[in-house]
Amino acid sequence: MKRTTRTIRLACAMAVAGVLLAGCGLLGDTKNGKEAVAGMDMQGAAERADAMLYATVGAIKPEIEWVHDTTTTGSCDVTRYWTVMTVVSEQRRGNFLGVVENFWKASGYRIKTVNPDKDMPEIVATSPDGFGIMVMFGHAGQAFFEVTSPCVHESKVAAPTKVANGRTYEGDIPTPNVRSDFWSADTPVPGPTPSP
Repeated sequence: MKRTTRTIRLACAMAVAGVLLAGCGLLGDTKNGKEAVAGMDMQGAAERADAMLYATVGAIKPEIEWVHDTTTTGSCDVTRYWTVMTVVSEQRRGNFLGVVENFWKASGYRIKTVNPDKDMPEIVATSPDGFGIMVMFGHAGQAFFEVTSPCVHESKVAAPTKVANGRTYEGDIPTPNVRSDFWSADTPVPGPTPSP
């Protein structure tokens, strides 16, 4: 079941990445979707993608645990994937997505799609420099992030250098297994107390 779920998630993510990039032509300085972003290669794009994730998860308080997932490359783009290991309850998913969306807006990202689906909500955005970024919930309420670059120069891509803040797993990454007093709570976030 894990393999099937992961395969479906990756297929969906790649389809979204394709829509985001529309032939690697998101940036104004790319023509016909074939010219690379000036001065950036796939390794530089992967590092930029990593920085976008680290900034995003750094804005989520209380902290969540996450691990590096796969890296894929296309003809001129690179995509990094990360998996959240903290259990985010159905009652707290809206808060989680709200924190991410607000951070992206404050960072100048343009929100392209908000899917409020109860079981598999997602937000898709684009950074000012043309990187597509997405957060989505999948099987067992597991949250995933991905960043896809615009068209860049071809190069080798190394694994991320920063160690994930979650534990290391051999083989398939399991469903979320880290409990948080806040994110895993089965109650909605309390609203502000009305003033008398």
